[in-house]
Amino acid sequence: MNRLLPVLLLSSAVALPAVAALKSGEKAPDFSTKASLAGKAFDFSLKEALKKGPVVVYFYPSAYTGGCNRQAHAFAVNKDKFDAVGATIIGVSHDSIARLNDFSADPEYCAGKFPVASDADGKIARSYGLKVTEGKPGFKDTRGAEIGHAFTERTTFVIAQDSSIVATHSSADDKISPEDHVTRALATVTELKNAKAK
Repeated sequence: MNRLLPVLLLSSAVALPAVAALKSGEKAPDFSTKASLAGKAFDFSLKEALKKGPVVVYFYPSAYTGGCNRQAHAFAVNKDKFDAVGATIIGVSHDSIARLNDFSADPEYCAGKFPVASDADGKIARSYGLKVTEGKPGFKDTRGAEIGHAFTERTTFVIAQDSSIVATHSSADDKISPEDHVTRALATVTELKNAKAK
């Protein structure tokens, strides 16, 4: 049984101390959810994605916000490099699929290069030990639209094919930039590829 289950069951009822993000060596919780690629919704499964190679699961606060726009653009620009080492990218936020359909197709950001998934209730984020902060009325995105959902701290996990986490990059802990998440994840999956080739 997932060691975080008691926390998940209680978190909606009482205020609990923040749970630390899962670290290298721990098992990544499996998840399936709705995602969008190039403006089209589909069912994403981490288990299925891992059959093809390592997976970069990156949690971000919200589509169409400054840092998240930059991070998505950086992943899109480097997508071919992730493909070259057999790695899948999946972004996860509390955004609705309607918002993600726009974001995933936007040529300035995801550009139809990789999928972004909806974790509307925060269940996936919490299973990875991430803090979920409720949004406030009036928060608007870079398009001027009200966001209207909760936020998860920016954290990137690199997951090997055996479901083990091989790296965790957190802006909350390391104060790294959105672009640093991309370069660090790429370095990790490249190392995995090189190690496998030896």
